[in-house]
Amino acid sequence: MVNIDIVSAYDEAMEALSSLITKRSRADKSNKGDRFDLLFDYVKVLELEEPIKQMNIIHVAGTKGKEQTSDELPMPTYFRFLALLAFKIFAAEQVDVAILEVGLGGKFDATNVVESPVVCGIASLGYDHMEILGNTLGQIAGEKAGIFKRGVPAFTVPQPEEAMSVLEEKASKLEVPLQVAAPLDPNVLSGLRLGLEGEHQYLNAGLAIALCSTWLQRTGRVGINYLNQTTSLPDEFIKGLATASLQGRAQIVPDQLVESDNPDDLVFYLDGAHSPESMDVCAKWFSLAIKEDRNSTSKALHDSGKRNGSGTSRQSSTQVMFFNHIYIYMEGFKYIANNSGLYFYFMLFSISSLDELFAHETDDLDLLANLQILLFNCMSVRDPQLLLPRLMNACASHGVHFNKALFVPNTSVYYKVGTGVSPPADAQVDLSFQLTLQRIWESLVMGERGKEAKNADLSSEAGVDDTEKGGRSCENSTVFPSLPLAINWLRDNVRKNQSVRVQVLVTGSLHLVGDVLRLIKK
Repeated sequence: MVNIDIVSAYDEAMEALSSLITKRSRADKSNKGDRFDLLFDYVKVLELEEPIKQMNIIHVAGTKGKEQTSDELPMPTYFRFLALLAFKIFAAEQVDVAILEVGLGGKFDATNVVESPVVCGIASLGYDHMEILGNTLGQIAGEKAGIFKRGVPAFTVPQPEEAMSVLEEKASKLEVPLQVAAPLDPNVLSGLRLGLEGEHQYLNAGLAIALCSTWLQRTGRVGINYLNQTTSLPDEFIKGLATASLQGRAQIVPDQLVESDNPDDLVFYLDGAHSPESMDVCAKWFSLAIKEDRNSTSKALHDSGKRNGSGTSRQSSTQVMFFNHIYIYMEGFKYIANNSGLYFYFMLFSISSLDELFAHETDDLDLLANLQILLFNCMSVRDPQLLLPRLMNACASHGVHFNKALFVPNTSVYYKVGTGVSPPADAQVDLSFQLTLQRIWESLVMGERGKEAKNADLSSEAGVDDTEKGGRSCENSTVFPSLPLAINWLRDNVRKNQSVRVQVLVTGSLHLVGDVLRLIKK
């Protein structure tokens, strides 16, 4: 039985936290610094000065005069409050080590009240939060280097020259011994794989090893240096690297609520990438992941065919030309094998949209192996003309072309915290930004197909297939007025075509990724 008093107290706490969220736009230039000195006053009032000095802290950044009394201090903003709360909890629990990652930037981040960390790290830098950190990699690197402390060792990963030169300059001024951590050699994992997917994770793993090794040395826990160990790592390191997980980053989740014979008929590939550089990384991960999945499926089917022996050529395979990309339809996933190998019968026909693809009926076309769908949204402060082309081009370079793109507003809202927070049911949804995303996407697809972008007239009458009032469907994309409608559309099509396997890349926003996870997990 649910304790109503506990629920009420929780709701009250969430309301109190929500009241600390600033309503200012992140693009507001007056946000810079935002009276960073107040943080030291909060620390003093909370009696955290000495506990923070005593903490063993690893401080990480990357792309990603006090005379006032407590009565005079304004309440801290949301993220500052959470940072202060974290310090309070860490002190009370007497943690062995606190690993702090900055929320945004470095120099003026709430975590930068730490004045004597054991070691600092800066991960890969890219063009993100430019409205606050600056428009060049050099400016962004300067903000990140704000976590450097005099004489405290620091590590980074290989960076673009512009960023690296700034990091080195800042380190030199503070007499910081800055080193570049080498990427992890996969051979030292004793046959295991990194728990986090993506080749870029070997860079992050190398940085993590350098930071942990230095922490262990400087706190007197071990006398062995693992920084240059290329042949072996402690078992504890290997276990940590192999079991690490992070929701919403290179995460693969089958839809647990779709009513289908095969739970893998609708699979979501989730990555909260939201910068041009992370679009490249996300696209590569997605492309390789579906290729690996396709290869494992093909091997299983091939082995099944061998076990069943040779068959007749009645079962067939159909090849479909879709926007200059080849997709393979396989009837019943049945490969017919004999001594000469696999036999296929091909039929070419044109399909203009995903809806027509789902609706197409023919005796020879019984099953589509895989369809790739993009589910996308991003914050309006980001430039979709930088994000979407990078994503499309990176996927295309790996042979992946999306059959359809779906654009939706986020369900969660930035100005409230708590489970299930969403706009009021009767709220008017502004889809102007999503329609802009659609126009950019249609133009990109037309360009990819060698057509003039001007031929994509989105102002003309457009069908509203399976969307409610306010949505718009074009040849290669659909705008849905809500995320649940988009998810239901996908589920309905999978249920109607249970031989169709749909792979959905969800990216552009961590908010969107979180919203999707809430809808597809039991």
